[in-house]
Amino acid sequence: MKKATLAILTLFIVAFANGQTNPAIKGWLQNNTLTARHYVSGNSTPINDVALVNCQLVQYNASDVYVTTTGLPSYVTGPFLDGNPSLATNQNSIFRFPLSPVQNTGTPTKTTGGNIGVFINGVALFDYRDGVAWNNNTMALCGGPGNPACPGGPLGIQSWNRDAVVAERGGFDCSKAHPAMGNYHHHQNPSAFKLDKIVLSSICNMYNADGLYAMDSTMHSPLLGFAYDGFPIYGAFAYQHVDGTGPIVRMNSGYSLSTATTRTNGPAVNSTYFNGYFREDYQYILNSNPDFLDEHNGRFCVTPEYPEGIYCYFTTVDANWNSTYPYVVGPTFYGVIQAAKVSTVPSGTSIYTPTTTSVSNQDLDGTRINLFPNPSSELIVIQLMTITKENLKVELVDLAGKLVESTSILQGSTIAYFDTKAMYSGPYLVKISNGISATTKKVVVTK
Repeated sequence: MKKATLAILTLFIVAFANGQTNPAIKGWLQNNTLTARHYVSGNSTPINDVALVNCQLVQYNASDVYVTTTGLPSYVTGPFLDGNPSLATNQNSIFRFPLSPVQNTGTPTKTTGGNIGVFINGVALFDYRDGVAWNNNTMALCGGPGNPACPGGPLGIQSWNRDAVVAERGGFDCSKAHPAMGNYHHHQNPSAFKLDKIVLSSICNMYNADGLYAMDSTMHSPLLGFAYDGFPIYGAFAYQHVDGTGPIVRMNSGYSLSTATTRTNGPAVNSTYFNGYFREDYQYILNSNPDFLDEHNGRFCVTPEYPEGIYCYFTTVDANWNSTYPYVVGPTFYGVIQAAKVSTVPSGTSIYTPTTTSVSNQDLDGTRINLFPNPSSELIVIQLMTITKENLKVELVDLAGKLVESTSILQGSTIAYFDTKAMYSGPYLVKISNGISATTKKVVVTK
């Protein structure tokens, strides 16, 4: 009996310690009040939905964390202008992730179609593919809407598999995502198109330039999520050296694009099927520089959340901040696949409840916040350049201290607006606060 009691006590102590320190437990964005919104084509006013956004419950034991989520983000989804009839809908999911992920020392496991990870707002991560491939027998595309089925199935067993990030760009919303049968997901870095240095899509011209975070090349990128092997996913920028030293640099994909003009058992390289249209147009080339990633798109390194070091995946982008293959994870996993979508949570788990201190820990004075345009004649945009872990109050006041207008930057989003068309010319102050910390920025309204 004493041994059994000691074992239970030890399990409780380990679980309690994990809950206090493990980013796989405390890193998720929890919400039980905010509801989803979506755009429809031609209307820049979002439609309010009833489903909650982000994650609703985090439970854990000594070995695993269980995350309950709708799979919907707080940033507005849609529209999807490639004819996709689907809307982002409540997935009502529970995901189990290991608290101690392990390297796969055998044959690496290939990524598959569908979920291969989850971002901290509960939104799904897919790999590069979209289920469309090349059938050399018919000399045409197969799989996906409007195409005949591929021989042997749609999950990437063909010789040439289409790259969704390239081929489906016209159907992504401003946040670089779209739904598959309601399952809203990112194939790539979850930062808005309009925030890239060279903008590849005009979708943000009418719809808000929002996403999970905004890239900042001066800071270590935030923790964005977890792959199905349990290892963390970060944005594109990190310490140059794996021991956490050196300048902040962009993490580079180790894959290079082919320059071939022909494909074996595939279509010729031309303006329709250009190099980069298929995943197999890329080859991995080992590079000894520390800021180049391995064949899984990651490396072992020290991060702010993991000061002892851990293997990390990165959302790779090029010098113009456009997404680069393999985008997040892939084409194989580094670790042993342990995560899964489950229907129930085992008894004996603990509930992780973020405290006020653990949530409101953003030092807003130390956070880069962009206000633009400044001066402004019609609109002021306030964009937080990191993960927003809580709802932030944003107030516009005149120099006499009178409140002119107030709004919010929502947890798991980046952006807020003030319409200045009816305001008098002159200087104003924008105050951003979280209840513990606050910062103030000056902006000028001109007519």
